[in-house]
Amino acid sequence: MNDVIKIIKNKNLSFEQKVIELARYAENSIAPIELSNETKEMIDKGIICDLFEGNAPYRPRYIIVDFNKFMKKGSTFLELSPPKTLLEAVNNLLIFYKHIPSITTMPVYIGNIDYILEPFIKGDEDYEVIKLFLNHIDKTITDSFCHANIGPKYTKAGELILKASKELQNPTPNITLKYDENITPIEFAKLAIETSLITAKPSFANDKIFRADFNGDYAIASCYNGLKIGGGSHTLVRSRLFRLAKESKNIDDFLNNQLVKLVNNMTDYMDKRIKFIVEESGFFESNFLVKEEFIKIDNFTAMFGIVGLAEAVNYLLKLEGKKDRFGHSKIANELGYKIIETIDNLVKKHKGIYCNFSNNKYLLHAQVGIDSDTDCTPGCRIPIGEEPEIFEHIIQSAPFHKFFPSGIGDVFRFDKTTRNNLESILDIIKGGFKQGLRYISFYEDNADVVRITGYLVKRSEIEKLDNNQVVLRDTTVLGKGARDNMKVLERKLRK
Repeated sequence: MNDVIKIIKNKNLSFEQKVIELARYAENSIAPIELSNETKEMIDKGIICDLFEGNAPYRPRYIIVDFNKFMKKGSTFLELSPPKTLLEAVNNLLIFYKHIPSITTMPVYIGNIDYILEPFIKGDEDYEVIKLFLNHIDKTITDSFCHANIGPKYTKAGELILKASKELQNPTPNITLKYDENITPIEFAKLAIETSLITAKPSFANDKIFRADFNGDYAIASCYNGLKIGGGSHTLVRSRLFRLAKESKNIDDFLNNQLVKLVNNMTDYMDKRIKFIVEESGFFESNFLVKEEFIKIDNFTAMFGIVGLAEAVNYLLKLEGKKDRFGHSKIANELGYKIIETIDNLVKKHKGIYCNFSNNKYLLHAQVGIDSDTDCTPGCRIPIGEEPEIFEHIIQSAPFHKFFPSGIGDVFRFDKTTRNNLESILDIIKGGFKQGLRYISFYEDNADVVRITGYLVKRSEIEKLDNNQVVLRDTTVLGKGARDNMKVLERKLRK
């Protein structure tokens, strides 16, 4: 109970943050999921990590609501009729968002908001409504894992959303532009790039690749997670590959023994978490999102995450007396590719449960890391401080993206002078997507809003935390830790 008192007396948490922390404490006071001794050992060593999902998961980690259905039929449970005006549309959405659960208690996906608002837009006179809508989201969904999508087509609503985002400079919602050079107009893409330099969003998603992987429409949620609309992901469990490498005798042992052991234990852990959510928590039997078919269990999957590929490769090569480093050597890059290819093959052999959308296969995810990852670089990224020049960087990274339908991406920090040449950044995006890049993010060096790993934080709010002041957004706490432990604000400056 000492921890409960600590939460209650914590002067750096807002009221809402205390409520969430107390709920997490209660959930973690029980342990209804029985694990094998080998899985427990791998969790204790930090090789397997469930990213604070809690001991008794009572909701899927990521829920991707079908907002088109909501706008067409309203909600019986919420007593909302379909909207007829822009004001009714944003009012309905803001109410709906408060009732979409996730691991953070807040929605991780709030729709392709340009498309769903476009039927109600008359012109520039609607700018104030769009700005108030976005500002309301930032001040009430106080967690920047909340993600909106726009594009790939131009809409007037999309244009107003970008202009308002540029003016507001809020971290929430995170935004992705689904980009296809054959569909997205150049001027719309340039407005998106300018907005991203100023306020670190939108990121650009390779629409062709995602549409092919998801057999049609899809959502980008949370940091950069590709998921099926009308479904989501039951769970995201990840492995710190570097810590697994430290258990290995050599490269052969890692590839042929340790990875097999990892996948067997991690998929077993995921199976048990999913089984609890679906068969015991009652979520899919009682929640109105299911009853009104805004989500369907057949559209769900689960995500098998990894971090620390770079450190694992460097460590394994060092065991064999080689000084090659990931991102800078053909030998190191080929070993990295071999590791991910091996994991992909092993995970595909496992038959999961309640993941009909992905044929009961778990999707690979290059996880962006957490603030305590002092020894692991996110996903398959090159460590900060060792980044090569940008074109070399993209060519090195692109081959890994095909393995990760549920999310992978790189982040670039640009000098402020690049704002004078937006087409040069668009050329980089186009070139990267032709190389197979799935997702790319960037921001300007002197911006207040910055991309930490996948989520956004205001530097000015981190400074408040440095001075022991209470802050609005819980992700600021994570951002401060990532700044201190992962050097995320020290990315190579691109000019």
